[in-house]
Amino acid sequence: MHYVLGFAMLAAVTAGCAGPERACTAIGVPVGISLSVPGSIGISKATLEACWRGQCVTREVGLYPETSAGATTCTGSGLDSWCGTSMVPTGGFHGFADIPGLPAEPVKVTVRFDDGKPHTIEVTPTTSEPNGPGCGVGGPQAQLVTGADHELRVH
Repeated sequence: MHYVLGFAMLAAVTAGCAGPERACTAIGVPVGISLSVPGSIGISKATLEACWRGQCVTREVGLYPETSAGATTCTGSGLDSWCGTSMVPTGGFHGFADIPGLPAEPVKVTVRFDDGKPHTIEVTPTTSEPNGPGCGVGGPQAQLVTGADHELRVH
């Protein structure tokens, strides 16, 4: 009898400790470094080298036209209403270098554009929680932007 009573008390205590269940999606985060390039500075290709702890990884960065949301138009009212927008080119380019093993610690990044000259910056990639708090962190990423003189800065 004591065992049954003890088990019932333990079940009641632990039932009150359980929090609400969290549904986590399977959204992933690619590990690597993104690069944004204004269209007005004449860059058509880029090679990125990332170095940390004595190892270096080199990647060609495909540059693709950047877009942003254009004007939004809405029609109707109430439950029958709807809104829409179109993506419009910005004139700039973006690319992403997939770098498995990239750490969330300082990394020396060197980018060479069409002119072949090295442009270097130190950046610390960061992780994010793409599925929200409590659903795990995604891989480290860094975002770089190219300036008018091909200098790099952290976005």
